[in-house]
Amino acid sequence: MEVEWLDMMMLRNFLYAIIGVMVGVISSVLTYKLINRTTRFDIPNELEKGNLAVGIVVGGIFIMIGLIVGLIIGMSLN
Repeated sequence: MEVEWLDMMMLRNFLYAIIGVMVGVISSVLTYKLINRTTRFDIPNELEKGNLAVGIVVGGIFIMIGLIVGLIIGMSLN
């Protein structure tokens, strides 16, 4: 009987992790698009020109994705 309970709990935690990662990635993409629309410049064009500051901002967005995914997976598997 305990094995079924454990399996159900693991399945639920796995689903929480998958849903959490999806929410994190979607929020990161929306953040990128919001930043791109609210600034006076176009991020892809500035990256092509070699603008280092814009590259750091985009790198920060990717770091945010990594932190969100890592925290969600770590918290859901505890």
